[in-house]
Amino acid sequence: MTPQSDTHKSEVRHYLIGFALALTLTLLPFGLVAVGGVGRGMTLTVVAICALVQIVVHFRFFLHIDFSRQKREDLHLILFSTLVLAIMACGTLWIVFNLAGRM
Repeated sequence: MTPQSDTHKSEVRHYLIGFALALTLTLLPFGLVAVGGVGRGMTLTVVAICALVQIVVHFRFFLHIDFSRQKREDLHLILFSTLVLAIMACGTLWIVFNLAGRM
């Protein structure tokens, strides 16, 4: 086997693990909501936890972002972009609800 084919197999295995985790973290909340045997608070907690874990899975397995020195700049860029988008969304909602209250 050549080193290139070993690298390719390793990458494919990495993507398949990420896909399996993402699929599991998607189907678990859907199944929980569809069955409905658990209370609302517990369901929302499980959905929120699965969403946060799925963000980490996507960062790690698909975007290849980890805490290594060379990838840290990419992580900072993504976190800063997320912060700017959150500020814009929250500011927009604040303005809209403030205007709705004044109507």
